[in-house]
Amino acid sequence: MVEISQGASAIDERHAVGPSQSRKPRRGVVVRVERRWPRPVILGCQFGILAGILLLWEIGARVGRVDPFFWSQPSAIWSAGVVFVTRWSALYDTWFTVSSTLIGFVVGTAGGAAIGLSFWWSRNMAEIFEPYVIVFNAVPKLAFAPLIILIFGIGIASKIALSIALTIVISILAAYSGVKAVDEDLVRMMYALGGRKYQIFFKAVVPSVLPWVISSMRINIGLALAGTIVGEFVSSKYGLGKLIMYAGSTYDMSLIWVGIIVLSIVAVLMYGAVSRLERVLLRGVHASAS
Repeated sequence: MVEISQGASAIDERHAVGPSQSRKPRRGVVVRVERRWPRPVILGCQFGILAGILLLWEIGARVGRVDPFFWSQPSAIWSAGVVFVTRWSALYDTWFTVSSTLIGFVVGTAGGAAIGLSFWWSRNMAEIFEPYVIVFNAVPKLAFAPLIILIFGIGIASKIALSIALTIVISILAAYSGVKAVDEDLVRMMYALGGRKYQIFFKAVVPSVLPWVISSMRINIGLALAGTIVGEFVSSKYGLGKLIMYAGSTYDMSLIWVGIIVLSIVAVLMYGAVSRLERVLLRGVHASAS
C-alpha cells in the first residue's frame, strides 16, 4: 500500500508541472513570419513617400537648392499637365503610343509562339534556325530603328515593326523552351495508342507550351512599349515619345516631366492588364489540364 501511494503521489506531482515545463524544447531553426500590414497602411506609406518627395522638390526649387530650369518643379509640372490634358492632340498622342504598343505586343507574342511551336514539328528546322534566333536575340534590336524607319516610314507601321522586333524573339525562346520540356514519354504513349502527329501537337504540345508563352507576356509588354517609344524618338508625327523629344528640343522641362508621367501611367496600366490576363489564362490552362 505504501508503494502504491508513493507512485500515485509521483503521478500527481508530474501532472502538477505546468505545460511550459513539461514540453520538450524545440529543435531546429524557428522561422519568424512577419505580420503583414493591412493594404490601406501600405498604400498610405507609398503615397506618403511620393508626397514627401514632391514637397521637398517644390521647397528646394523655391529656395534655390534645386535649379528649376533643369529639374522644373511640381507646381510648374502640374500647370503644364493641365494644359496637356485639355488639348485634343494629347489624347491622340497617347492613343498613338498605346495602339502601336498593343498591336506590336499581340503580333510579336503570337508570331513568336507560332515559330517556337513549329520547332517541335521539325527538329531539323529547329537546329537550323536556332543559331539565327540566338544571334538576333543578342543583337540590340534598337540599333535597327533608323533602318526600320526608312523602310516603313514615320507612321504607325514603323512603331509596330519595332515593337514586334523586340517581342518576337522573347516569345520564340519561351515557346522553344516549352517545346524542349514536353514530356517525351507522353508523346511516345500517344504514338503507341495510334495518335497522329497533328493530334499530339494540339493535344499535348500546345497545352504544355502555353504556360511558357503566357509567362513571357509581362516581359513583352514592356519591350513593346520600349520599341514604340524609341521609334517615336527617331522620327514620328505623333506619340508620347515625339512629345518628349519636342519638349527636350525646346528646353521645356515641365512638359518633359508631363510626358514621362503620362508614359509611366500608361505603362503601369498595361502591365497590370497583362498581369491580370496572365493569371486568368494560366488558371484556365491549369483547369483544362486537370
